[in-house]
Amino acid sequence: MKFFLTLLLFLICFFGFSQTKLLSWNIQNFGKSKSEETISFIANTLRNYDIIAIQEVVAGHGGAQAVARLADELNRKGAKWDYTISNPTSSSAYKTERYAFIWKTSKVRKIGKAWLEKKYNLEIDREPYFCTFQYENKQFTVVNFHAITKNKQPETEIKYFKFLPDQYPDLNLIFAGDFNCPQSYTVFNPLKKMGYESVFIGQKTSLKKECKEDACLASEFDNIFFKSLKINHLNSGIIPFYKSFTTLKEARIISDHIPIWFEFSILN
Repeated sequence: MKFFLTLLLFLICFFGFSQTKLLSWNIQNFGKSKSEETISFIANTLRNYDIIAIQEVVAGHGGAQAVARLADELNRKGAKWDYTISNPTSSSAYKTERYAFIWKTSKVRKIGKAWLEKKYNLEIDREPYFCTFQYENKQFTVVNFHAITKNKQPETEIKYFKFLPDQYPDLNLIFAGDFNCPQSYTVFNPLKKMGYESVFIGQKTSLKKECKEDACLASEFDNIFFKSLKINHLNSGIIPFYKSFTTLKEARIISDHIPIWFEFSILN
């Protein structure tokens, strides 16, 4: 009897909240170099998720067109998708890029305009891209980010993230992307003290040049951070797409990172 009561309570909690599947992916050099075959493969990989946050969209050379091609391909697979693309990031000292969000319109609605964070655009080379979504009557804002590479010390950028919750006190922020450093770095401690948790701990997400036995992943770079008092972590995982290819050289034509995903409900 106790088991059935527990199960009933679980089902009430599970189905009583809005559920959304967010996927984040650094798609290396996402631009005109991606063939139609590659775009089709990416679309098949993404089709079962609700919101896609993409990093490393090429600022020129067909980056925006590649996002449009991907959205068009997704639209051919049985659901309607929409998208928004950032302006090029303002970096002059490093590699400027764009970000993109693609979402399933039957699941979520975009609220207002997406925006690049301008307050710290001098301190952060590729300033994050914000977009607010609504599922049923619950809203949340995804902060899409691609940090500078590990050898350039990405923690010098990430340290400014601790100011963003106070800067946007009315927004339920979810930080997603390629941080180029693991969640164990002390630079994330201020966010953790505010109640933010990382979806992944110890999960490597970048591809090696070659697999060594079954070890094909190199570094713990990509992650998602959420405030546990506002968001319920239902499920999460990675998509090891490279297993569809004979070699990592072939897989890296798609990207040198794997997608990560987070299924959640909004508590308040």
